[in-house]
Amino acid sequence: MQKFIKIALLSTVAALSIGAAQAQENVVWWDFLSGGDGVRMKALIEQFNTEHEGEITIQPTTLEWGTPFYTKVQTSAAIGEGPDVMTYHLSRVPLGVESGALAEISTEDLAGVGLSADTFAAANWEAGQSDGKQYAVPFDIHSIILYYNKDKLAEAGLLGEDGKPTGLDGAENFMAALEKLKAVSDTPLSLQTSGDGTPWRVFYSLLGQQDGVFLGEDGTFFPDETIPKAVKAVETMASWVEGGYAPALTEYENSVALFTSGESALHMNGVWEVPTMTDLAAKGELGFEWGAIAIPTFFDHPATWADSHGFAIPNNVGKEMTPEKKAAVLEVISWFNENSLAWADAGHIPAYSPTRESEEFKTKEPNATYSILADTAVFDPKSPLAGVASPVYDAVANYISPAMNGEMTAQEAIDEMKADLQDQAD
Repeated sequence: MQKFIKIALLSTVAALSIGAAQAQENVVWWDFLSGGDGVRMKALIEQFNTEHEGEITIQPTTLEWGTPFYTKVQTSAAIGEGPDVMTYHLSRVPLGVESGALAEISTEDLAGVGLSADTFAAANWEAGQSDGKQYAVPFDIHSIILYYNKDKLAEAGLLGEDGKPTGLDGAENFMAALEKLKAVSDTPLSLQTSGDGTPWRVFYSLLGQQDGVFLGEDGTFFPDETIPKAVKAVETMASWVEGGYAPALTEYENSVALFTSGESALHMNGVWEVPTMTDLAAKGELGFEWGAIAIPTFFDHPATWADSHGFAIPNNVGKEMTPEKKAAVLEVISWFNENSLAWADAGHIPAYSPTRESEEFKTKEPNATYSILADTAVFDPKSPLAGVASPVYDAVANYISPAMNGEMTAQEAIDEMKADLQDQAD
């Protein structure tokens, strides 16, 4: 009898244990975040898991950024082996939809966790769509900005009483400022002048400031009326190198080192290098006071290239997500947006409007200074050929970067880039 009671009790405990295990949802997570981004994201994941102990646990894996990540997403989703949720560049949504790798996220699903178009900047929200359907939820807005060495700008008479640069707006004024900085710096401006990333982001910003159209509604790259504007953008970038203000054939890492070493007075790069500057300054290893602002308005009006890290759900073929799992995934997406102030420590601008408009963010520097980018952002053209690690980036490396370094004319670069991309599109 006692043995029977003991077995019964053990069975009850086992049943309760199984029930508890079933009550907790394990969410498989993939991201591509390393460096300062990765450190800060890992801290957020730990916070989420602590707050949701016994309910939801994120099981994270970090994969290689760029082409390897998106290739793995496509192949894994096709056989039902993708994660439950993943970070995703909104610029790659067109490719993800075309390849069938992304699941649609319904308006009803998002409304259930308090998310909608009204909680994000319009352009940011639309960047996660294809044909009016939502396939990704924005998490941030990241753009290029202008880092500056306050000591060198002050010495050149280019620092205002508020500690911010003056006299940089307008292509001619910017060149004049670089000339002044030549007297106090061997390298007035550092930026990546070899490869694809920064050259694309600067070019697309300068094109946007002229209302240039990179990809027309009819699928034409660089419509005729845009070609002179595109040429002007490349010529402006090339003038920085030709004038001896920015070093030629500079790789990304070297461009950052030129600024952090104190050699360059200005540095054009993404907001994601803010943690680099912050951490070096905290260690006493920077050697100068720094700041960051939105890149200058060189032409008609403010416009700056932007992309977003967002959250997407893979379309795992043959593996339908349970209602409980979907609820857990949506809670993850909502929680991270509601707690995105901490993500701003990585330099990013929160996509979630309540966070971006909060007093806490408005006093967070340097983010608050360049947060206007949320309103002036020009997101990558919607095309499977565009976005991070895409054929557009390859074309930039093949044509715009060589033009920056005097290896071909700006006109030749745009003509050849147009022909190359049009051939791939057709």
